[in-house]
Amino acid sequence: MGQNDKDAKLNLLLDARTYFNEMVVEALEKCRIETTPYAQQYLVELLDSYVSNRSVMLNSTLAEQLLRANQSEKLVRREMLKRLGDTSLYVSGFFGDSFKRKIIDLDYYADMGGIAYHQLASEFDSDIQTPVYREFASRFLEFVDLLTYISQNSFVQSNQDLLRLYERYVKTGSELAKEQLLENGLLNSDQAKKATNQ
Repeated sequence: MGQNDKDAKLNLLLDARTYFNEMVVEALEKCRIETTPYAQQYLVELLDSYVSNRSVMLNSTLAEQLLRANQSEKLVRREMLKRLGDTSLYVSGFFGDSFKRKIIDLDYYADMGGIAYHQLASEFDSDIQTPVYREFASRFLEFVDLLTYISQNSFVQSNQDLLRLYERYVKTGSELAKEQLLENGLLNSDQAKKATNQ
């Protein structure tokens, strides 16, 4: 491999990080989510790792993965919990619409991802890692909305199936889904207020 090939690959990697950072910043603004720079950076790294080289194929259920993680030694447990939380978040955000009519739904992924991040937060004494994992645990569905926005704007998924969008809004209270329904004229502001108050 020549120097030009190495330079081209390095530029592609740097450009990917820049692209993901821009997407996260835009999504945070659009979804009106405020977060720390550490959580923002974590999202950029998560996107980069899954898009670049990580498979989302699951060899066992999330509950089985959580059980195995809790039975493992400390370093292995941390890695397994991180992978479980990250996978749950990524799959929920990018492929959440595919859960329709399946036994396992978005709630299951959100619950398992939130548990994994919560447990992971208790694994560290770090001033940086612990708050980030706590934030992801407590605000999991907000970050799912953020990744859904990125997915839709990257053409990985489409928001054309408005019935699914409405079902998602009713089931999760997703602010992003509510805004998209309002933009498409399928929900007026009075209906949105009524649904929010229920």
